[in-house]
Amino acid sequence: MDNVIIRENFSLTSNGRCFRGDCIPLPGSAILVIQGEGGMLGCGYLAVETADKLGHALAVVTGVANYDDMLSAKVVRVSKAAAAKGVRPGMSGREALLAMN
Repeated sequence: MDNVIIRENFSLTSNGRCFRGDCIPLPGSAILVIQGEGGMLGCGYLAVETADKLGHALAVVTGVANYDDMLSAKVVRVSKAAAAKGVRPGMSGREALLAMN
């Protein structure tokens, strides 16, 4: 177990805003999240229903394997808090992150 990666982190600056990415590797896939101060972009593993219960801004993209994929993928689901910030299905992950943050 000494060589097992539990979480990989990265930071991204876009349009002067800073974001943090987290990856939790799983057998055959990974949970990917990019978050800023006002909301997060997540892979299809995350539930919008939970974000709604907690009042969090979340946009979900699917079919992604890395952070670059997340930024270019189209948003498929959004929480109520993300929708209130202007995030809509069909926009890119990058557009959604910038709208929420």
